[in-house]
Amino acid sequence: MPWSESTKMDEKLKFVARYLDGESISDLCCKFVISRVTGHKVIARYRESGLEAMTDAIRSDNGVPFSSPHAIHGLSKLSVHWLRLGIAIERIKPGNPQQNGRHERMHRTLKQCCARLAGMNMLQQQEMFERFMDEYNNERPLQALGMKRPANLYRPSSRPYDGVPPVSYPFHDKTVTITACGRICVARKKIHFSTVLAGHDVGIKQID
Repeated sequence: MPWSESTKMDEKLKFVARYLDGESISDLCCKFVISRVTGHKVIARYRESGLEAMTDAIRSDNGVPFSSPHAIHGLSKLSVHWLRLGIAIERIKPGNPQQNGRHERMHRTLKQCCARLAGMNMLQQQEMFERFMDEYNNERPLQALGMKRPANLYRPSSRPYDGVPPVSYPFHDKTVTITACGRICVARKKIHFSTVLAGHDVGIKQID
């Protein structure tokens, strides 16, 4: 979605506010340069979940599986899937793990419990991970949660998962599908994109 640089959440809030003030979705979609499908989706999510629906962001580091250093814009297959779901990706500055302190702290706890004495094989290691998840979520009180357990505070999202929505490019000249080898074919020319986008549609526009 080509939201302006003020942040996607800000733009979505403005969009919803102007809709609630009486502007039509068609006019707003033209002004915000988004498709009507996207506009209706934003309004539907607001009606269903309120402001909670406006906060779609994931912060990650720059390593796999969150990022791929050799792909376009550092995208990985996982991050492409997130983008298809409308989730914004926020990456920390390379070499600055303190910018994602809670995530790194979780890694330390996981390694202490499951990697200091690793399992003898994959099945044993998986069993260790499953025991850790059960203890961490259901038994261990956490100081950051006021000595409560994560399972006591978890609430499932009110938004059902309906699969990955189709992608449309109404303001582009043509929609093409990335081949299995990560290319698009235009006017008998093969242009390489990235294999992480294989099978996905992209919009292309002719320029001078």
